[in-house]
Amino acid sequence: MSDNPNEKLLVIDVVGMTPELLQHMPRVRQVGESGFTAELGTVLPAVTCSVQSTFLTGMLPRDHGIVGNGWYFRDLGEVLLWRQHNALVRGEKLWDIVRRRRPGAKVANICWWYAMGTDVDTTVTPRPAYHADGKKSPDCWTWPPELHETLTDQLGPFPLFTYWGPTASIKSSAWIVAAARKVMPDHDLTLVYVPHLDYDLQRFGPDSPQAVQAARDVDATLAPLLDDAEAAGVRVVLLSEYGITPASRPVDVNRLLRREGLLHVHHNATGELLDPWTSRAFAVADHQIAHVYIKDPADIERVRTLLTGLDGVAEVLDRSGQAAYGLDHERAGELVLVAEPEAWFTYYYWLDDANAPDFARGVEIHKKPGYDPAELFLDPEDRWVKLRAATTLARKKAGLRYAMSVVPLDPAPVSGSHGRLPDTPEHGPVLICSEASAKRDRFEATEVRDLLASLLI
Repeated sequence: MSDNPNEKLLVIDVVGMTPELLQHMPRVRQVGESGFTAELGTVLPAVTCSVQSTFLTGMLPRDHGIVGNGWYFRDLGEVLLWRQHNALVRGEKLWDIVRRRRPGAKVANICWWYAMGTDVDTTVTPRPAYHADGKKSPDCWTWPPELHETLTDQLGPFPLFTYWGPTASIKSSAWIVAAARKVMPDHDLTLVYVPHLDYDLQRFGPDSPQAVQAARDVDATLAPLLDDAEAAGVRVVLLSEYGITPASRPVDVNRLLRREGLLHVHHNATGELLDPWTSRAFAVADHQIAHVYIKDPADIERVRTLLTGLDGVAEVLDRSGQAAYGLDHERAGELVLVAEPEAWFTYYYWLDDANAPDFARGVEIHKKPGYDPAELFLDPEDRWVKLRAATTLARKKAGLRYAMSVVPLDPAPVSGSHGRLPDTPEHGPVLICSEASAKRDRFEATEVRDLLASLLI
């Protein structure tokens, strides 16, 4: 589609962007006014790691292997979420195709997932510094290494604590956009991930005034980058992975499995811990999807019957059911649950909050055996929570050990979720392209890689 060997392309993943929210994003809409706006299909599960991997490989999860934002690594005996090594993603990536047909093309990845170990020219990805005394400080990983000092000198340290958690805000997206503005001029393909819409849409719901303001804030934050691209003649694609829909019903899969004697825990000084080695069945919760891992095939029918009757579960997919969605991969659970509209799955496995592990009250995306949207909140039941948070920050700045125990154990405040396939296009993802010649009314997620490649080669 491109006849110009010097053509450049900027691809911005605006997580959570939908046709409804576009009404409040005039600068983003301008891209489509000179080009086009199209419906965009997604995949099951409609979560960041799975969908991004489909965009970049053209494959379904059954083929690229990313069955969620995390899964149970059977060979390690551990639940791991938010891994970063690109070797986990199978298949030929977008930049492989571009470089094969356009040797020497330069590629930048600014915060798309599975960035580490990627064969691209420039990478920026969040990567905290973990200190020997247990502290965690904001930082990022870059390639080439000297880019780290350039970006942190000019933009300050990567604002990790506004990237996720109770203080998540537009500041992290603004830093990412600023980094992209510095990197884009030297690259033929620039990938940028902008996370901000994830925050208040999950906190307050997609129909809230806060969601409208978040869309306006993202639009204003993206405007300088889009202006740069327009001035330089860079083609632009903006797309989203999923739409966030209202959520009001948390579903405790693991607590049911524990009450039935299928899920086991062990105890130590930190509280009760999920024991995947001895459990006969447990769930890795991921928004509106849950992978249920079952040790003994003889237990599958019992577990299926239990979970089919659990309020909030819309579908219980065995391997044949997973195949219908392109999710039948060895990393997937023996069963995969899909939530009903407005329902979502918690990772909680303890039956008494007094026995909850200490990490349950903190932002601990690598310790929790499942996704926890309650990390976006300060505990509303704790009248001293802000004072305790401030005291903890003071301990951190003084170089003392600390635990940020401010996250609620009650998931009731969560008001938005995703992971199901969208019920209507208005609540689903969208694709906006500056190149009118590529216009179609709808693209599937599996077609995105080849569309992007066609705009460059």
